[in-house]
Amino acid sequence: MSAEHGPATVLARRVRTGERRALAEAITVLEADHAEAGALAEALRPHLAGVPVVGFTGPPGAGKSTLVNALIALLRRGGRRVGVVAVDPSSPVSGGSILGDRIRMTAALDDDDVFVRSLASYGHLGGLSPAAARIIDAFDAAGFDIVLVETVGTGQNEIDVAAVADVGVVIVAPGLGDGIQAMKSGLLEIADVLVVNKADRAGSLETAQQLQAAISLRDGIGRRPAILQTVATSGRGIAELGDEIDRLVSEMMARMNGDARRLRRGRYIVERVAIAGIRKALSDENHAGAGEIIEDVLSGRCSPLEAARRLLARALPT
Repeated sequence: MSAEHGPATVLARRVRTGERRALAEAITVLEADHAEAGALAEALRPHLAGVPVVGFTGPPGAGKSTLVNALIALLRRGGRRVGVVAVDPSSPVSGGSILGDRIRMTAALDDDDVFVRSLASYGHLGGLSPAAARIIDAFDAAGFDIVLVETVGTGQNEIDVAAVADVGVVIVAPGLGDGIQAMKSGLLEIADVLVVNKADRAGSLETAQQLQAAISLRDGIGRRPAILQTVATSGRGIAELGDEIDRLVSEMMARMNGDARRLRRGRYIVERVAIAGIRKALSDENHAGAGEIIEDVLSGRCSPLEAARRLLARALPT
């Protein structure tokens, strides 16, 4: 069968027509990194238009999913098709997504122009699986107008979203106190917009002031992120957040074309695969030679760089 009529090309063609089932199939292939994933990615590539990507992260309890749900409703009122990658914690039993975020995104119900895909974090400490970058391309090829990526939000280190998003939205809630100081070296560094959600609660103004003080201490910063207050459950402040996101997306797309933005996401995929490979080579009992390689480093017989090359070759054989 010629490549023109191969399974990947046929599936890519179905994705381009807007068929939801085809998009679901394509995402499954790309997420699981099946043997045909490379062919599918290549078949989708000519149809990529550089869809804008907005990432959302923040500490637990900030109301990220509720805010994203409100933003989806706003975008749909503007006629935009919305793709969502909702990264949930991995199940300790199956390794799959627990699906909590999808359950809370009611704006996607019965709307063919919203597609929410829950994605397991698979234990990635940065809060994002590399599969998210490939799924963004599937949404892009399917003609979606914007992609929203919400990370797992289990701590202060979920910053991988900055590698795949054009605009980073960091969401906090009143009452974090000293937690904002802990965020300075992590989440605050990637924020293009800071949102104090649940602003109807006591302490919202103080939280905004703490954020303002925290970002004023950042060295080498150019533009300081806007600090907005929202109440996602009532819709307060959501329109202002939408306007700020649109402004920042326009600025980003004027600075970087679609190919450059995809290249940034591609670097992230390669980096994460390499890190995961070395980690596997170090921990996998089947790789008995890992101990020998480490001993070579400790004894000075090889450098750490050479050891990393050998471990990667073991984990990712040609």
